[in-house]
Amino acid sequence: SSGINAEYGGQTGDAGEGTGGTDRSNFLEMQGEIENYPAPYENTTFWSKVESVTEPDATAKDIAIGFWSSGYYCGEEKHDDVCATGREFDGDNSLNELLNNAPASYFGHVLKFKESVTVAYMCSRNNNFSNRSQKGIMWVVTPEQAAAAKKRRRR
Repeated sequence: SSGINAEYGGQTGDAGEGTGGTDRSNFLEMQGEIENYPAPYENTTFWSKVESVTEPDATAKDIAIGFWSSGYYCGEEKHDDVCATGREFDGDNSLNELLNNAPASYFGHVLKFKESVTVAYMCSRNNNFSNRSQKGIMWVVTPEQAAAAKKRRRR
């Protein structure tokens, strides 16, 4: 089976949206690559096709919550708690809509894929529809599928 170390880094710089000094990112599934909005969790397919090697008890929803909140929340059961201490809160421990109080870097999970998957994803923080769009597509395929694709490209 295949796996990836899914983590991303931000900085305390001023690039992007949000309060100065709070460059942040998150990872949300979209229904397709031409979309500009994340899919509701109930309509996603990616999270049910992965499991966490580093946190084996994490459910699909726990992993999704960690990624969409940039690690601010640990998962569904711990939704009212934050994953680490020393965070700034917006009065009620809520995640700021621009991720200003989320960690600059998220160390995520080592994800193991249960099957091949294609996912269109986006960052909600720096996607203001005018001058920037942080979106991508990830393909996870078996070695056999990769070899077949490579053979087709050589023709």
